[in-house]
Amino acid sequence: MKKALLILSLLFCFNFASFSQNEKLTIEDAISQQYRKFRPKQISGVMPITGTENFSYVEDYSKIYSLSAKGKAKLILTLEEINNAKEGKQGSKLSYFPYWDYSWINKHKIKFTVGNEIMHYDLESKTIPFYALLDDKAKNIKAPNSNNGDLAFTIDNNLRLNTNSLKDIKITNDKNKGIVNGDGYVHRQEFGIDNGIWWSPNDKYIAFYRKDETMVADYPLVNIDSEIASLANSKYPMIGQKSEEVTLGIYNLKTKKTVFAKVTDFTAERYLTSITFGAENKYIYIGVLNREQNHLKLNKYSIETGDYKGTLFEEKNDKYVEPEHQLIFLKNTPDKFLWYSERDGYNHLYLYNTEGKMLKQLTKGNWVVTDFLGFDGKEENIYIMSTKESPLERHAYKISIETGEIKKLTKGKGVHTVVFSDTKKYFVDAYSNTTTPQIVNICNAKGKVKKELLNAPNPMKGFNLGAMKIGKIKSADGKTDLYYRLILPPNFDKNKKYPTIVYVYGGPHAQMVTESWGAGVSYWQYYMAQEGYIMFTLDNRGSADRGFEFESIIPRQCGQAEMADQMKGIEFLKSKPYVDAEKIGVHGWSYGGFMTTSLMTNHPETFKVGVAGGPVIDWKYYEVMYGERYMDTPAENPEGFKKTS
Repeated sequence: MKKALLILSLLFCFNFASFSQNEKLTIEDAISQQYRKFRPKQISGVMPITGTENFSYVEDYSKIYSLSAKGKAKLILTLEEINNAKEGKQGSKLSYFPYWDYSWINKHKIKFTVGNEIMHYDLESKTIPFYALLDDKAKNIKAPNSNNGDLAFTIDNNLRLNTNSLKDIKITNDKNKGIVNGDGYVHRQEFGIDNGIWWSPNDKYIAFYRKDETMVADYPLVNIDSEIASLANSKYPMIGQKSEEVTLGIYNLKTKKTVFAKVTDFTAERYLTSITFGAENKYIYIGVLNREQNHLKLNKYSIETGDYKGTLFEEKNDKYVEPEHQLIFLKNTPDKFLWYSERDGYNHLYLYNTEGKMLKQLTKGNWVVTDFLGFDGKEENIYIMSTKESPLERHAYKISIETGEIKKLTKGKGVHTVVFSDTKKYFVDAYSNTTTPQIVNICNAKGKVKKELLNAPNPMKGFNLGAMKIGKIKSADGKTDLYYRLILPPNFDKNKKYPTIVYVYGGPHAQMVTESWGAGVSYWQYYMAQEGYIMFTLDNRGSADRGFEFESIIPRQCGQAEMADQMKGIEFLKSKPYVDAEKIGVHGWSYGGFMTTSLMTNHPETFKVGVAGGPVIDWKYYEVMYGERYMDTPAENPEGFKKTS
């Protein structure tokens, strides 16, 4: 039987979970079963039911339940029912409910998307009033806000519209494969962009990216799918070389005409970010960012003509400006919107009007807003997720737009995920921490728990896992706390010396150590600990959710400050009598692969072995968007490129 012992140390600020079971993980368990067999029990696919204070959720991929504000569950749809209603449709029967890709159109009608199959199911009539099975090559599928049956999507490099009345309208018809329309892969999916198609609030206009990459050099790749390998060229704009040119088209569904936003700022290799239709259906807003990524203009354009109507404001930073969000318009006062910015050093929300006047900064402090959850019914308050409690935790907060008063809504130490009802009167709160696999509650808008829905048992009960703890050390400059995760072998003997593996990522947009179940660990690390290794991970400066100064330490010198911090982690490890200083290894993927090769080549006396997955070996071969943000170009920063190669 699993026994968990939590030792609290205020001096070192860590959690220490000790296990004393007998069963061992297999490598198959550790690699393929973490999110299956060993995933803590959860309530999956929680969604607000439109127009109500209720929720829905999916059970066993085959049943959908409604959940009342009092926490009462009711079965409302089964896989068998929807497949019976689906008889006669072209597609095959559904084998599961996609809990990650369904939504409510109204309180009686659900929308499902399974691959290229889109359907609406009516709970009252038990029928499917809308069904579409798109071409296998269809990508970037985007439905309008009304879910009226229209669908915008791409096939190959062109944008199409499938409507109930007129099937398959070709919005673009470019023959040149170097012209790509509507693709979410524009700008290499930087800036939070995952789809290159936007519907206006009234569903009468469609905005879309048009990417001209004809001038970008071909990068040869070998296609080994066939017995005889073949050449497959890819357009890959590298640091310092010619980049793609992107424009924004606006298609009018009534006139069937397209205009392009008349963007003239900077060079043609600028970036178009934060694409948002105004709530009044007259203007579209574009964050125009220069190629150097240090100067942003938030501009307004006419959706009828594409004419430039003014710059609302500008943001500049010597290091970089990184717009990653659309504008968030208020419904009751559509001339106001929220804007994310790191201008004061942390990611916060600002209230603006559409003339560009900043009305107020809504959130402020040495913490970051990680998610916007919505407004209350009268739009007097906003709900957010943030790191205000701790960089390791995530909690929900309510903030008054008028006074700025902030109230913490979620209880319980750890990382919370919150879903509000459509009325914002209730929310479902799921959270975990290093000793709690998963607790799910339904709460009122003040954060009072109405009912506990789930208290998940420990899925690792009976396994002989090593002790895991979270602690902190100082960064290389001595100014900043850095958090680490340490896993000791089972049956740990402090009088023995153990080989140690440093698992590292270390780059932007990622945080490896959190106050969640397992502290964010992958179970292969428990397997390695089981095999007699100490496992160590440190979030160095340059990683995410600690503020702009913390993350922006890396420009023009990727890897330098990060390595310095990781070596402070090595000092910490070597100070422990049970660490074998002659047997320290390092491993990481992507930026972690780059960190692995950097540590191996700069500190060969420290690391006995390294395994680098998908590493950047030389930044001058990396792509334009990410690479130039952090390294500039080889011509501008020759010493930086020399250091990091």
